Amino acid sequence: MEPIRVLGLNASPRKYGNTYKLLEVALETASMYGAETKLIHLYDYDIKPCEGCLSDEQLTCRPPCINDDGSWSVLEEVLKSDALIVATPVFWYGPSGHLKNLIDKLTVFENMIFIDGKSWVEGKVAGFIAVGAEAGAVMTIAYLMSVFNSFGYLIPPWALAYYQGTDDVLKNREAVMDSANIGKIVVEVTKILKNNSPRKWYEPNILDVLKEKEVLTRVASKAENLRKEASNRRLEIVRKLLQEKPDDYRGCPPPRPEGRGFLLVRGVWGYVSSLWGFRPGAGSPTRYPYPFFEGLGVMGAPATIVSGA
Repeated sequence: MEPIRVLGLNASPRKYGNTYKLLEVALETASMYGAETKLIHLYDYDIKPCEGCLSDEQLTCRPPCINDDGSWSVLEEVLKSDALIVATPVFWYGPSGHLKNLIDKLTVFENMIFIDGKSWVEGKVAGFIAVGAEAGAVMTIAYLMSVFNSFGYLIPPWALAYYQGTDDVLKNREAVMDSANIGKIVVEVTKILKNNSPRKWYEPNILDVLKEKEVLTRVASKAENLRKEASNRRLEIVRKLLQEKPDDYRGCPPPRPEGRGFLLVRGVWGYVSSLWGFRPGAGSPTRYPYPFFEGLGVMGAPATIVSGA
């Protein structure tokens, strides 16, 4: 069996900081479980922002990236690895800017779905570490998990670790335990996938299968039946509310302010009222100003009729 290659990306400009420490714990543990590991400090590389060329032409975004910067050497290591552990400091509730630049560049692998039918990183395994002095670590990890899963990475259970504070993170029991388990877990899951991974996870032609099996037609029919059933019930709820407390659902024009600005306020209110169905200047509306009622056949009905009077 080929060795399992685990790549760690340190996205902190402080190579020696808490982000690095937890990442190194994870990589050391991965080595204990039989993996070959490598650590890359992203700030050693010139990683320029993405040009967004796929927005001009979908098929132009492909390896190697059009930008002649230092990102490609990192992307090659990502491609060669079986598992990835991404560690980042929290910069304003998100990952560091250098990591964000690299993430955008990783689109060259995901976009291969539209070129040869498969993301080049599909089926690889990923884990995540976030460290910050203040709040935002979990938000950062949630973002990273969403993005890397969209690239095609598999995210196993317990594949996250975080720490909030400025003390030496190696003294924090939970953060160290979680980071070590990331190293263990990505290796164990990769071993399983080496022998059992499907040929392709994401099927870009699955709409043809749905059409052949008439799946969308059945779903639309079921949804329509549920809508009819729910609409009658919800209409009765609305009617009951309007009958019991009709005045609670009547809009009121704003009080007439005196002095400067009155004409402007009155003009704006008249325009908004006309959109909602109010009679500008009147004391009560002719229609109920709630779009929900419109879907139930209530919008536009005179108040006296809707309330049952």
